[in-house]
Amino acid sequence: MTVIVVSGTGTEIGKTVVTAALAATATAAGRTVAILKPAQTGLTPGEAGDADEAVRLSGATTGSELARFPEPLAPDTAARRAGLAPVSPAETAEAARKLAASHDLVLVEGAGGLLVRFDEEGGTLADAARLLGAPVLVVAPAGLGTLNSTALTAEALRARGIEQAGVVVGSWPAGPDLAARCNLADLPRAAGAPLLGAVPHGAGALTPEAFRAAAPSWLAPALGGSWDADAFTASYTDMATPTASVGV
Repeated sequence: MTVIVVSGTGTEIGKTVVTAALAATATAAGRTVAILKPAQTGLTPGEAGDADEAVRLSGATTGSELARFPEPLAPDTAARRAGLAPVSPAETAEAARKLAASHDLVLVEGAGGLLVRFDEEGGTLADAARLLGAPVLVVAPAGLGTLNSTALTAEALRARGIEQAGVVVGSWPAGPDLAARCNLADLPRAAGAPLLGAVPHGAGALTPEAFRAAAPSWLAPALGGSWDADAFTASYTDMATPTASVGV
């Protein structure tokens, strides 16, 4: 895959750290990697954005940002309130193609969920993925509520004829509750796509050196890593199995 679009089922669920893990794994394998953030919201000029952070953690070759809007809102709303031109799916696809001409892998990180509006015409990250013919990797939270949002995202991708590469848990807790443990088996069914990784909670706070060394162990072989979905899920199966009651 030359271009992978990284989307989430919502906001603040670990897309940037997953993007960095993908980039670190590919970079360690000798590939040149570019990270593209079409629309960065919630930051002013001079502050480090998501692409900057992903490059810092991963050691990726290039970080690119097409537009920045100061308020932490959907890109269309943030652009309108700032009086700035929005970024369209067509501009996003064009930028990704240019980066793909000089890099082995381009990772396009969205803002929020798949169908968040980019512009006044209602363009979305899904439209950019469709223009690129690129698969979408869905980042999902671990806990309660994730199955519905993951299923809705998968349904939106299928309706548009866009390939879903799989699902990665963006922040796997150190002490997962019952819902998170059960979701390891249920997420692939909700998505209709494989579970391709689980990034530990707090991974973004690691040093770049530690992050790069560990990243391949968080991702499945389909993404260049060594993470084993069956083994990881099985390690939590006993904890999620109900205890039989004994009658008196």
